[in-house]
Amino acid sequence: MYIKKGVVLLAWALVLVWMSGCSDNQGSTSAKQETKELVYATAKDINDMNPHLYPGSMAAQGMVYESLVENTPEGIKPLLADSWEISNDGKEYTFHLRKDVTFHDGAPFNADAVKQNIEAVQSNASKHTWIKLSTMIEDIHILGEHTIQLKLTEPYYPALLELSMTRPYVFLSPNDFIDGETKDGVKGYNGTGPYKLTQHVTEQYARFEVYDRYWGIEPQIQSITAKVLPAGETTLLALQKGEVNFVFTDDRGTDSLDVEAMQRLVDSGNYQIVRSEPMNTKMIVANSSKKESPVSELAVREALWHIVDRDTISRAIFSGTETPANTLFSSNVNYANVELKHRDYNPQAALALLEQDGWQTVDGNDIRVKDGKPLSMKLYYDVNSSSQKIQAELLQSESLKIGIQLELIGEESSSIANRRTTGDYDLLFNQTWGLAYDPQSTITAFASETSYRHTTSGIPQAEELYRKIDEVMVSVDEDTRKALYRDILTIVHDEAVFIPLTNGSVTVVAPTRLQGIGFKQTQFELPFERMYLQ
Repeated sequence: MYIKKGVVLLAWALVLVWMSGCSDNQGSTSAKQETKELVYATAKDINDMNPHLYPGSMAAQGMVYESLVENTPEGIKPLLADSWEISNDGKEYTFHLRKDVTFHDGAPFNADAVKQNIEAVQSNASKHTWIKLSTMIEDIHILGEHTIQLKLTEPYYPALLELSMTRPYVFLSPNDFIDGETKDGVKGYNGTGPYKLTQHVTEQYARFEVYDRYWGIEPQIQSITAKVLPAGETTLLALQKGEVNFVFTDDRGTDSLDVEAMQRLVDSGNYQIVRSEPMNTKMIVANSSKKESPVSELAVREALWHIVDRDTISRAIFSGTETPANTLFSSNVNYANVELKHRDYNPQAALALLEQDGWQTVDGNDIRVKDGKPLSMKLYYDVNSSSQKIQAELLQSESLKIGIQLELIGEESSSIANRRTTGDYDLLFNQTWGLAYDPQSTITAFASETSYRHTTSGIPQAEELYRKIDEVMVSVDEDTRKALYRDILTIVHDEAVFIPLTNGSVTVVAPTRLQGIGFKQTQFELPFERMYLQ
């Protein structure tokens, strides 16, 4: 039975445990067989698993749902579509679907199911404006039982990348739709993936079991249980007691254990640490459109940039596991190897910027004032992230030295995400979408009403920025595309609306016996189906 709760954007810390020992029911002399079950602890419930919306856990959704194509280190590869063609003008994508696929409820996966799912996403297009593809799908044609064609209004080079994402262009059984739609809820969560959701008790646990008619290779792990367990000390104690034994970075970039705790577990000899390559940039997002706040002023944003001690953050908070970031994207991201103005840790430069902008100390007050308004702002961080809290406290201390007052407010990630959408913030922690999505997805989000529109709309070049974003996504000339990306990155960098902190990766703490640990191109999923015990 499914027991669902209201909308909460998931930020979860993941933990799993192996349990073994099982014999036959008849008490015969047959050997015991290992029960291949994982139990992972999550800081929050998996929430609504509707793959066409955004409250649910992406790691959990990644087990249940699949896309037409898969993004891999070697490029786009087949998944539910085993081949495809793109028209010469770049506007038509014809997909030939696998013929041996069924949904978890037994319904056939075919062109009709693909059409219904994509139309359901498109009927709620305002929720998906951060994905440029959602604004470009003009029509969907069924060319045969297992052949489907997407027609776009314009050529769009990241189309296959966006079709490979964890959501929303993944597939749910049409039997789960309500009145042919998914935007107002669904009746079930039947995907085509290697695991199906079999039980969910809100705020307690969710159980996933291998789908016995899965079209791909059967996973060795037969069942996975997501158990709600507080991050931090509770997780560490559970690991030390052997109740749980696997942790990885959640889909908001939060680790459930600090670096020292992870190292103590490794030093015990029972655990290993596995880290992905750098996948994202952690950052502070500044709301340029909030005119009543000092954050709307460029000098203030640049001053904040100069008082971020990235080397100390990297060394003292992350023990070097995350590297200092001086730009929004690292140079290994496509189109991001652009020469930009360097702003280092320099409190004196920050002080000079504030004074030149008219922010002065008055009557010995530590907080600067301009036109009777104090230089005071609110910084929101994820209450479940110890590293964000420590970084916020460090920034608060550095800010006070130059006359800036930062009020630190810890909230649930869902609340912070809502603030980003509504513009109700001065500063907040966030991160780029990651290698599989960047630069196109994060940059598209600059103009999205549901993402960073408030962040960018207050800068003088906002309209130019949005125009260039539109242009780069439909450009068919590589040199033009490079030039447009250079201009876009230069604008947001010069305006200091995204203040980079560190380049992050996904960290896994796992038992030394567990093999097959790897990473997908997204930072939000792990390939559980590839894991096995040595």
